[in-house]
Amino acid sequence: MSDSFTIEAQPRSDLGKGASRRLRRLQGQIPGIIYGSEKAPTAISVVLKDLVKQLENEAFYSHILTVNVGGASEQVVLKDLQRHPAKDVPTHVDFLRVDASHTIKLQIPLHFINEAQCIGVKTGGGIIDHQMTEVEVQCLPKDLPEYLEVDMSEVGLGEAVHLSQIKLPEGIKLTPLSQGEDHDHTVAMVTTTRGSSDASSSDDTQDGSTEEK
Repeated sequence: MSDSFTIEAQPRSDLGKGASRRLRRLQGQIPGIIYGSEKAPTAISVVLKDLVKQLENEAFYSHILTVNVGGASEQVVLKDLQRHPAKDVPTHVDFLRVDASHTIKLQIPLHFINEAQCIGVKTGGGIIDHQMTEVEVQCLPKDLPEYLEVDMSEVGLGEAVHLSQIKLPEGIKLTPLSQGEDHDHTVAMVTTTRGSSDASSSDDTQDGSTEEK
């Protein structure tokens, strides 16, 4: 992974809903927490505008992050982000500590490639229907991918790509597949458009009319 991200945070001792509201309203910061790795949770605050800028990069959601707090650095991943229901502004952030020797689970984005070359689109007149945009993976922190690619080039009209068909980098497992074959969910499929369906019906009608004559 080529990108690296560092978050500057402050330790937070003033807890509770009232303190969190004051933090957001008066200081331009939001509350957060660092937890996991058999250590006590650490309450923190981060500058809202700095976090928002980081969140604009898709890679931020699937990278090992560095949080500097209280003179020490923590290696973490973004585990949860709460947003204001109306303003869509972050209101709280959760970071999970990572240990190089322990497997982690994290949602990873799916990138669909070769869509323009998809057989079902080029020759069948279909459209690609994305059923999933991310999937949870299990791996060691060093193996964490930024994203997974889904190749659509050989998918025909009426066909689908399932989780088991995604090519995985070494050391990566998909959490749903570890739960059984019935969790081999559809990732994307090529469906018939209304226009192509109507055209096909029209052709059938015309052929029938010719035969009757």
